[in-house]
Amino acid sequence: MSRIKRVLITGGTHGNELIGVYLIKKFERSPALIRRSGFEVFTLLANPQAVAACRRYIDQDLNRSFAIQATEKATNPEYELQRAEEIRNEFGQTGRTPIDFIIDLHGTTSNAGIMLILDSLDTFMLNLAGHLSCIEPGIKIYCSMNSGRKQDSVRSLAPCRVGIEVGPVAHGTLHAELFRKTEALTYKILDFLDQDNWGVTTGEKLPLMLYQYAGTIDYPRDENGEILAMIHPQLQFKDYEALNPGDPMFLTLDGKTIVYQGDATTYPIFINEAAYYEKGIAMCFTQMQRIESY
Repeated sequence: MSRIKRVLITGGTHGNELIGVYLIKKFERSPALIRRSGFEVFTLLANPQAVAACRRYIDQDLNRSFAIQATEKATNPEYELQRAEEIRNEFGQTGRTPIDFIIDLHGTTSNAGIMLILDSLDTFMLNLAGHLSCIEPGIKIYCSMNSGRKQDSVRSLAPCRVGIEVGPVAHGTLHAELFRKTEALTYKILDFLDQDNWGVTTGEKLPLMLYQYAGTIDYPRDENGEILAMIHPQLQFKDYEALNPGDPMFLTLDGKTIVYQGDATTYPIFINEAAYYEKGIAMCFTQMQRIESY
C-alpha cells in the first residue's frame, strides 16, 4: 500500500469506556510518546459530551452514526450525528486533515482479553495482525468485515484502520492492567507503521489465527421484548471458546437450559456485553480461520 502520512488515535467514542479516554488525555499531555518519524499522529477525544457525562452516548451511538448522510445530519439535532459530521469534516477523506490510518480504542464488559479488530483482510492488514500476534501471542484477532461495520463506525473515515477492544472492564471504570496493555499495543502498531513506511521488514511470518464475524443472536424475549433468559453459567466469560450444537447457551429465569441449536461449531465473542442489551445482541458468532500465508 502507499505510504502512511497521517494516523489518528481515537478514544472516548463511547464516553464510559475510560481506558481510551484516559489514554487520549495521556497522549495529549505527552505527545512524544506517540510521535514517530515517518508520519504525523493526531489524537481525538471523539465524544466529549458523553465523556463528561460518563455515558456511552448522549442521543445515539456515535460508533453507528457515520453512515448517515450529511443532509440528514444537517437537519437532525441529535448530538452524535452532528459530532460525526464534525469529525468527518476534520479527518475524513475530503476533510481538512484526511487521515490514512485510525487506531480506535474501546473497552468491553465481555471477556475479550486484548482484541485487535480488523475491517478488511488485505495483505497490509494481515501483515500488521501477523506481526502483532508474533510479538504478543495472547492477542486475539477479530475480523468484522462481514458485519456491516465498515461504513458506520468512526474507523470508516480512514482507508486503513484497526480497533483495540479490551476486557472485561466495567463501563465507567479504569483497569490498570488493561490500560497498560492497550497503551503498549498502540505503540507497537505505531512502530509497525513507521517501520513499514521506511521499508523495514518485520521478521518471520507465522500462521495467523483469526475469528471471522458470522452473525449475532439475541436473548430469548417475550412478545413485549422482555428478556426471558440469561447467558448460561457454562458459557459466561468463554469468549473465543468452541460452542457446539447442543451446548448450554441460555438459562431461563426459572432455571431451564436453552442449548445452542446451530448446525456447526461457532466461537462466540462479546458474550453478555452490557452495552449490547439495547442492540438485541447476546453475543456475536464467529468462525475460526487459520491463514497460512499472507
